[in-house]
Amino acid sequence: MRAGERDRVAALRLVLSELQKAQKEGDGDELAVLRRERKRRREAAQAYREAARADLADQEDHEAALIEQYLPAELSDEELDALVRTAVTETGAESPRDMGKAIKHVMAAAGGRADGKRVSTKVKEALTKSETGGRSSDSRVRTTRGGS
Repeated sequence: MRAGERDRVAALRLVLSELQKAQKEGDGDELAVLRRERKRRREAAQAYREAARADLADQEDHEAALIEQYLPAELSDEELDALVRTAVTETGAESPRDMGKAIKHVMAAAGGRADGKRVSTKVKEALTKSETGGRSSDSRVRTTRGGS
């Protein structure tokens, strides 16, 4: 084993261990395990940065990037926007209260190629736009000033 590969081997062993554990528990979704492990590394890197431990944050970022190599490519913004529009139309979602239905639809259509946080943000933006689409901000200003 080359010295430069030790970190890679250690990270892959941890991921392999998590995959085996998930398989024993009956969870056969390997992509979900890889996404979860990548998310854990990203969260740990953020925590280390907040604690002023750049060395450990860099290690976590490296591991997250390594895990990401084994995941399918993320959807582009355009592809994700199209899925969100389709989901909003097909589920009949009209307001942020309907986010759950639309997010579930998008996540199923994305097939693991989109991060849940990113999907949530895009759906929220789409539903907020559709909710305020008919009103202008000027009409609200006039009504509040008219009452004084």
